[in-house]
Amino acid sequence: MSRTEPGIFPNRWLPYVLLAPQLLVTLVFFVWPSAEALIDSFYQVGIFGIQRHFVGLDNFAVLLADGGFVHSFWVTLIYAGSTALLAMSLGLLFAVLADGVLRGRQLYRLLFLWPYAVAPAIAAVLWMFLFAPQTGLGSRVLIALGVHWNYAMNGTQAMLLVIALTVWQQLAYNFLFFTAGLQAIPPTLLEAATLDGAGPFMRFRDIVFPLLAPTTFFLLVMNTLFVFFDTFSIIDLVTGGGPAGATETLVYKVYRDGFQNLNLGSAAAQSILLMIMVSTLTAIQFRLIERRVHYR
Repeated sequence: MSRTEPGIFPNRWLPYVLLAPQLLVTLVFFVWPSAEALIDSFYQVGIFGIQRHFVGLDNFAVLLADGGFVHSFWVTLIYAGSTALLAMSLGLLFAVLADGVLRGRQLYRLLFLWPYAVAPAIAAVLWMFLFAPQTGLGSRVLIALGVHWNYAMNGTQAMLLVIALTVWQQLAYNFLFFTAGLQAIPPTLLEAATLDGAGPFMRFRDIVFPLLAPTTFFLLVMNTLFVFFDTFSIIDLVTGGGPAGATETLVYKVYRDGFQNLNLGSAAAQSILLMIMVSTLTAIQFRLIERRVHYR
């Protein structure tokens, strides 16, 4: 009876058959739309997408000189940076605190994880009602504390609200991965450090955090991608990009220009620039930060 060697498929076509569904999904939902957006970015497209006029790089030149696009770029950077920093810091803090709890540890972890099960659109509606000016429960608490709360009229408050909502949603994801990373640290290392006289802070600084570096790097990349691409529903439902464009991120501007203003050529050029920005940012993260990550 013949035996198949490990790693060798019995049929030469089987690997291609197994890869076919994923390749088809990637082709239909990523490669094809990206190619269409790249082509459309060099055209001035009519409102129904039928008439097209080749304009070369004019769409990109207009965008780079557009104050609204530059404003959305800075809004996106502030939103992404604040959200990633807060969500990762709080996720690590709560994971460390929950890891030190001896009784009811599973309950604490369950309570931290349940926000991740809430869809972003539902979470956005809940927070919109909670902090609705004058009528929301959260708004009443803030007003009682002396805060003149009206995020529909105040751009800073609108930005703080969407940042807080996004952090609340993303916190569970970071908490889950940091918890898994903490459980993978050998207890003997911490016990040896304790016997050597290291306190909790020194153990965290010299042992725990360096060993969590791969997890931290992974979460930094994933949090950045999440804020850039997966927060459209939060912005759309809570603020609609307002007030006065204070929360209009690049993704939301692409939607507004493409689907509301029907400026398809400009929207396609914006999507290409957004993809270049995210790719560059991810490459910088791999180039600069991964050097300091030590995999065991």
